[in-house]
Amino acid sequence: MAKKNKTNGSENSGGYSFGTFQGVFTPSILTILGVIMFLRFGWVLGNVGLPLTLLIVTMATSITFLTGLSLSATATNMKVGKGGAYYMISRSLGLEIGAAIGLPLFLAQALGIAFYISGFAESLVDVVDLTRYIEMLPEAFQGISEIRFISIATLVGLTVLALISADLALKAQLLILCAIFASLVSFYLGGPPAATGVQPGVIVPDKVDFWIVFAVFFPAVTGIEAGIAMSGDLKDPAKSLPRGTIAAVLTGYVVYMTIPLLMLHFINDENILLTRPLIMAELARWAILIMIGVWAATLSSALGALLGAPRTLQALATDKVLPSFIGRGYGKKNDPRIATALSFLVALIAILLGDLNMIAPVLTMFFLTSYGLINLSAGLEGLIGSPTWRPKFRFPWWGSLIGATACFTTMIMIDIGATFAALGVTGFLYFIMKRRNIRSHFGDTRAGILMLLVRYAVERLRHQPPDTRNWRPNVLVFSGSPQTRWHLIELAHAMARGTSYLTLGTIVPNENWTADRVLSLRKTITDYLQKRDVQALVKLYPSNDILAGAESLVKGYGFGPIEPNTIVMGETRQPQNIAAYTHFIKLCYTMKRNLIMVRTLDKVDDSLPTQPRIDIWWRGKQANIGLMITVAYLLTRGGRWANARIVLKRLIQDESERKDIMNYLQEFKNEHRLDLELEILIKENPNPLEMIHRSSADASLVLMGMKQPDPEEEEAAYQQYYRQMITDTADLPLVLVLSAENINFSEIIGMG
Repeated sequence: MAKKNKTNGSENSGGYSFGTFQGVFTPSILTILGVIMFLRFGWVLGNVGLPLTLLIVTMATSITFLTGLSLSATATNMKVGKGGAYYMISRSLGLEIGAAIGLPLFLAQALGIAFYISGFAESLVDVVDLTRYIEMLPEAFQGISEIRFISIATLVGLTVLALISADLALKAQLLILCAIFASLVSFYLGGPPAATGVQPGVIVPDKVDFWIVFAVFFPAVTGIEAGIAMSGDLKDPAKSLPRGTIAAVLTGYVVYMTIPLLMLHFINDENILLTRPLIMAELARWAILIMIGVWAATLSSALGALLGAPRTLQALATDKVLPSFIGRGYGKKNDPRIATALSFLVALIAILLGDLNMIAPVLTMFFLTSYGLINLSAGLEGLIGSPTWRPKFRFPWWGSLIGATACFTTMIMIDIGATFAALGVTGFLYFIMKRRNIRSHFGDTRAGILMLLVRYAVERLRHQPPDTRNWRPNVLVFSGSPQTRWHLIELAHAMARGTSYLTLGTIVPNENWTADRVLSLRKTITDYLQKRDVQALVKLYPSNDILAGAESLVKGYGFGPIEPNTIVMGETRQPQNIAAYTHFIKLCYTMKRNLIMVRTLDKVDDSLPTQPRIDIWWRGKQANIGLMITVAYLLTRGGRWANARIVLKRLIQDESERKDIMNYLQEFKNEHRLDLELEILIKENPNPLEMIHRSSADASLVLMGMKQPDPEEEEAAYQQYYRQMITDTADLPLVLVLSAENINFSEIIGMG
């Protein structure tokens, strides 16, 4: 007797309190020992022979058994609510992935209703003649076949039973279980068929290959879905799901391994197996018990699917994946009547459109997908080793991953086109769910999976020396408040766009450094960046001195081999700050951090030309030119400077140098596919900065190399150099570039 569940370990209120036998084992074994066993197992044996039949049974059962073990581990690690496989996948891999497989899983369960009812109708049509009843139907329905007529009538009757009470439906399954047991006893006590050979006029169908047979057989072992789907109505899901599921799988395996042995003991002609769907009845001692078993098995399987599919739909509605009215429960037991009606409609459409051999492969694909994800979620949970993963039932993570691999490999072997179609449907649903951005009230393993991948990548990266081919600008930008110095973030983002790390470093005065203040400020900055589609980390550091705090970040910020290699910051023209700035420049150079110092670009914020221009001034030395051209190309990939013209400019002493230098530049430009323009200017006065100012007055950006600090150079001398550079380039949109990393940037752009 099912009692009202008050402490069921479920997230759902109301519902039933079924035990292991009635709630899990019975619906599972009745679906396993169902329509395939009675109506298609002889066909399987006739197509591929005994060894391959036993192999198909073993392969299919192994996948289900591994899934059952993974399911057991997952079920004993969480409070399992309604929705079965969907519930477990969504709570492990996330709501989006759970919904992406939950919707196809519901369709598979609903199609399963049609599959089992079609099997019942196929077995009944030779026993009863319903022609006169069909003739009584309205004229529009006169052409309906007897199989579809029986299927529709059966579907209506089972739906009414499911709507009345799941308790009554499961009690009916106990009687059905007895009938199936009696039919198996009759079969095992049987003998050779009365009629030998193929009946006259019967056409022997062509044999099909191994994987098609596997696809038709596999739904026979998917009965565990019927038990999983009842998870929200179990008294103790963590105890009942593993025990009932594993017991049903092993029982089904023993039955399926013995039936073909007995068949071949009495039948030597494979054509008989191919042409007689009810060969088990011919072999049985009491044929009527086989027929009762067929009807009982198909009806119970259909009833199990009719109970499970609405509960999957109800769970999807509860999580707001579907409109909430679909999941509305009725009565004291919270029965999902609206979801049951929708399941009825899907099954009705399938009955009108398909038959057994058409529906079976579709079921196989969706069930294999859900089984694969159940295995994958359990395997990843174990592999990640989160402290929250403490299942009472232990199963090695590698066993679950083997199960997942077997599922997806089998899908490909059955039909690679159907595999990609099933995965495409799942991927499309996942994309839709991501776009909807539903906020879930539960956690999942995605952060743990990412952490595992990051750990692996960082560990491998630690052993990889830096090289020119794989260089990326990991940028640390000191912008302070993003609103006030947005041009720095914009330039840094354009450099790092989608290929490397960008970190926004902000120095916070010590008096403002409190936990709440830091969390609030980080969230404010992060939200501001996200609204502008800038992907960046935010690092806050306490210091009353901005440059001292920046120096500390340059020295200590990073994780293992992932450290900032490029610093972006603004310039200073304040005399009192120049000494500290030049000290910071020297620190960056000593720490092998490339430095990009950007002048405020307010004057061009809203007035860039249709095609911006980036001028690069090269003095002919190799120190910074490689990094300058690299930075220019990075900037042209998108944003403000997308598709900008890059002009490489060079000052020469007199006209006699022009030809040789132009030939050299043109040759390396063509050889290394550099999309830039060349311009050579003759120095007209002793101060080259005046010519630079005049030539680049209308440029969007002006890139110039910065003098590399000499350890022997006096501080005052470098300060004077910086002061002169800033003064002489006033009003230019200047970007000063200092290459300091142990990377030959000239090789990146082909000048090495």
